[in-house]
Amino acid sequence: MESESNTRDETSERSEMRKKDHIEMAFQSRQDLNAIDRRFYYEPMLTAHPDESAVEKSIPFAGKELKVPIWVSSMTGGTEKAEAINRNLAMACAEFGMGFGLGSCRSLLEGKTHRWKDFDFRSVVGDKLPFYANLGIAQLERVNWSKVEDLVGNLKADGLIVHVNPLQEAMQPEGDRFSVPPVETIQSAVENTSLRIIVKEVGQGFGKGSLKALMKLSLQAIEFGAHGGTNFSKLELLRSDEEKRNVFAPVAAVGHTAEEMVSWVNELKGELGSDCKVSEFIISGGVKNFLDGYYFVEKLNFSAVYGQASGFLKYATGDYLRLKTHVENQIRGYQLAKSYLRIK
Repeated sequence: MESESNTRDETSERSEMRKKDHIEMAFQSRQDLNAIDRRFYYEPMLTAHPDESAVEKSIPFAGKELKVPIWVSSMTGGTEKAEAINRNLAMACAEFGMGFGLGSCRSLLEGKTHRWKDFDFRSVVGDKLPFYANLGIAQLERVNWSKVEDLVGNLKADGLIVHVNPLQEAMQPEGDRFSVPPVETIQSAVENTSLRIIVKEVGQGFGKGSLKALMKLSLQAIEFGAHGGTNFSKLELLRSDEEKRNVFAPVAAVGHTAEEMVSWVNELKGELGSDCKVSEFIISGGVKNFLDGYYFVEKLNFSAVYGQASGFLKYATGDYLRLKTHVENQIRGYQLAKSYLRIK
């Protein structure tokens, strides 16, 4: 009886504290009408709360199966901090069923075997989830494709992400220069390897013409890397001298948003018809939270997941528990959005 009495007292105390909070925070909680997210219809009547313990239906993507429509976008490799960061990210992917794209594996292609530990995470991610290597388009212009296939095979990766970054390379003090259009290099990759290939930009996205050219190739997927997230042209300018930063600052403002690209891809699906060879997309760049991710995934008329880089990197640099909590919250938010929000 004493235990029941204590429980009632604790429940009553929590209730009083909640009501006190409501009174004290009521005015702070008033929302500006201009802050309403007008992308959604909010439907509170039609669905129960999502069952957090329920097993989610698997999502076929990139040759494997995901548990949630989230992709950890390519970030880092070949640095002292990379091993710890990538290990945390790989552990999160394994625990929550997300896809994992490695950062640039250029150091491995160049024979820097001491950096192997920064990328060797197939055993952590597991065999059931997509795990992709990554190389820049500049490294692939004159490459021996068997060497690339060996790299992907040694990592036990499911395929290769090719990042296309002409403006980044142009802004980079030690940057590479392309001698042929990137689409020709991608075409060569498709024709000369059996690898699953994903093509992505690095923070400025693709125009409609570039998307059209890519969608006509037999790629596993296209990743947006749209304007609004980490912009690697701007990053390289920050590494440059003051004069170059001032002269080329407008370059970082060039590009396309995920919203624009979703619209173009949907248009191109109809325009290309049977010439469209791509059926999967990773929507990344400016995807700041689960609401953005849910909105774009629902709006795109293809199989799609949403990717984040800096959003995960912020939490992956320290203790794994911090990253785990962040991912749990993102997934919980996505489940709530899916239950109660409809796209306008």
